[in-house]
Amino acid sequence: MAGQFPFRPRPLTGQGNNQNNQRDPRGRRPVVENPHRINDRITAPTVRVVGENVEPNLVLPIRDALRLADEMELDLIEISPKADPPVCRIADYQKFLYQQKKKQKEIKAKQTKIVIKEIRFGPQTDDHDYNFKLKHAENFLKEGAKVKAYVFFRGRSIVFKEQGEILLLRFATDLEEFAKVELMPKLDGKKMNMILAPKAKK
Repeated sequence: MAGQFPFRPRPLTGQGNNQNNQRDPRGRRPVVENPHRINDRITAPTVRVVGENVEPNLVLPIRDALRLADEMELDLIEISPKADPPVCRIADYQKFLYQQKKKQKEIKAKQTKIVIKEIRFGPQTDDHDYNFKLKHAENFLKEGAKVKAYVFFRGRSIVFKEQGEILLLRFATDLEEFAKVELMPKLDGKKMNMILAPKAKK
């Protein structure tokens, strides 16, 4: 009966939330649930359509959007179901999934683990030792690590806590080209801690 169907139905490859236990036609294993509604699984009456070779800001009734995707021999993929109207992309669904996974891997690879290096001082650290540790801290910051500098007070040396604070503030000032102070000098038991974070590269 020619003329009754204005477009060729797309395969129902998308699965609804209640399809977790559906098996494939051969009954061998459960069908993997798709993370998106696609094609005839899309329930919105009207959608905003995006994709290559698609007119900008195109809003269509779902039937017309499906017809357009069918004419391009691609899938209609619901990518923003909570938008008003929902946004659907016309693309090859398998290729779309591959690109999404690839993008996630790239983001994960760029996420660097935060490393914190410790620099320990005594309340009466001499200039030679100070400069040696200053150079180490500079290198750590250049490598993208945070620096936790602290002064450790033994026994009665706690009476020199003001000297410890002055030393840490001097340390922060000497590194201001490479670091910003994330935690100002703070006494915690026998330690006075300060945390420096590397400045963003320009």
